[in-house]
Amino acid sequence: MKRALITGANKGIGFATAKLLLQKGYYVYLGSRNSQNGAEAIEKLKAEGLMHVECVQIDVTDNSSVKTARKEIGKKTDLLDVLINNAGINGGSDPYTALESKQEEFRAAFDVNVIGTSRVIQVFMDLLRKSTQPRIVNLSTSVGSLTLQSDPNWPAYNFAKYAVYAASKAALNMYTIHLAYELRNTNFKVNVVCPGLTATDFTFGNGGNAETAAKRVAKYVTIGKDGPTGKFFSEETNPERAEIPW
Repeated sequence: MKRALITGANKGIGFATAKLLLQKGYYVYLGSRNSQNGAEAIEKLKAEGLMHVECVQIDVTDNSSVKTARKEIGKKTDLLDVLINNAGINGGSDPYTALESKQEEFRAAFDVNVIGTSRVIQVFMDLLRKSTQPRIVNLSTSVGSLTLQSDPNWPAYNFAKYAVYAASKAALNMYTIHLAYELRNTNFKVNVVCPGLTATDFTFGNGGNAETAAKRVAKYVTIGKDGPTGKFFSEETNPERAEIPW
């Protein structure tokens, strides 16, 4: 049974992805910053007969929390097959403009979306290296594509301008490119997935359903040895090929 850790999985896309992977036969460590919220999520899954799941308290902005999570998971398994870095924040309240956003909003977004992701990857890398087919999926957004953001013909050009969030996700994308490069001669597959605009607390209820988003994420969790690595995918943006430009 393959084992997966999903950060920020007590609700939204993370929760839907956890549910889908459980249905596919994975054992899931459901990461939650708040233990109570995580426990409630576990109860919902087990009520549906999905038993191979447990909550792990993990705050990606806290070194101690991440290391403790690694220690706790390490007591139960010698390896980790999948890491899905789902935890993220949008950076603050309106306006999200480059001229008006506060420095504190930039710091908070980068702390979670970039530094937090790199922190979790580094701490759990030893368990991932023991898997025969390790997979890392970092959740990003087409809003973080420099190519699309600078293209006036992009359908979202005039309304997807969220300077704080977009900047942090663009940085995450670059981090992922470097990570995939460093792991290019291994069995790792490292990709960025945009789940699409999804109706969650994160988007104030706007967008599609979380189940569709979870399927987009899970596709790159379950790819085989000949699957892509170091790529950026958004089925919402590019339904035919899925891959989009950085």
